Amino acid sequence: MVQTPELRVDDQVVLRPATHGVLVAMFEAYQEDSEAAQTALPWLDPDDDVRRQLRDMLYDIEAQDGTDQLHFWSIHSINSDEFIGLVGLGDELQSPLAKFNLGYWVRRNHRRQAVASKSVDAIFSWLSQRPTSTMVEIAVHPHNEAGLATAAAICERWPGERLAEFIGIEFNGRTVPHFLHLVELGPVA
Repeated sequence: MVQTPELRVDDQVVLRPATHGVLVAMFEAYQEDSEAAQTALPWLDPDDDVRRQLRDMLYDIEAQDGTDQLHFWSIHSINSDEFIGLVGLGDELQSPLAKFNLGYWVRRNHRRQAVASKSVDAIFSWLSQRPTSTMVEIAVHPHNEAGLATAAAICERWPGERLAEFIGIEFNGRTVPHFLHLVELGPVA
């Protein structure tokens, strides 16, 4: 049984296991910048009740805590307890080698402050302490320049690689090309 732990990122940011308690703040963040939220959570249907979809996602996350199938954290400011974003290790995988898919979403007024990169470092440090190696994939749309830069930086810090070929990911009935990055963490098998 592997619980999702609270992880301190630095003196300003903490990652807390995501719960339905962040629903209101998460929905407010969605309303602030729905386009970024759709990029981070492409399964969201903007024509359906988004609040309900976010609520269902958070309840699913809570229900699976301890199963080691996924781990999601809400990102918070230590000083104000403000909801800054969401970061997680999901189970929607493209590579047969991967255990988790990494995803993140940072609120507009907290971007360009390395919140995503530092949060990923905290999560990858935690994963690196496991007794067996863990492969994490990062799928990025080729037009998402910030996402590509973040994935490249992650692969530099945590020796990973971007696969040469595009992979197709199904979103709302259509196939969208993405670059796939793979990072292996923990002891080498």
